[in-house]
Amino acid sequence: MLLTESFHDQLTEDGAFLRSERRLDTELVDKIILQLNRIYPQILTDKEAKKFRNLDVPTCVRLGDLLMHLQGKGEEACREFYRALHLHVEDVYYSLPTRLRLRDSADPLTYPTSAYKQRQVMNDKGPLFFLGCFSITVGMALVYYYGEAKMAGGSRALGMAALGLTQKAREVLIWYTEESLIK
Repeated sequence: MLLTESFHDQLTEDGAFLRSERRLDTELVDKIILQLNRIYPQILTDKEAKKFRNLDVPTCVRLGDLLMHLQGKGEEACREFYRALHLHVEDVYYSLPTRLRLRDSADPLTYPTSAYKQRQVMNDKGPLFFLGCFSITVGMALVYYYGEAKMAGGSRALGMAALGLTQKAREVLIWYTEESLIK
């Protein structure tokens, strides 16, 4: 499948597979029809949706008629069908012949690296940048806490930590803070 291949051409190629696919039962085909009808009524009107949801007609025939109808509606209708198929029946979508060919034609050596780079768009600085920032943050925290201990003669953080603890733990922390103030 070329990147320039249209959804109309893809649907033509995938049509036989979709009509013979057993995983597309009546309920799933109805979900796809309802989505196309509710979200895109210009693609599938109420009257057309009712015709394609007729339970007296076998599912494979209804699906074949739907695919021919969508191909007649044009590129946008075919694209929305693929979107609905992807949304409701993801395993069938990924097993379509055009999707399999796309996956098989991807170079296995370059595909994982390109996917890896796409996931790390926000962190393109590298590990040394991270270590530098982390070191600066730790250094600032140490200067802050040691500077606070020298100025106050004890750690106010321990006194504040005692607020949410039980009575015994609070007494130990307050005792420790008072001991450090006496020295």
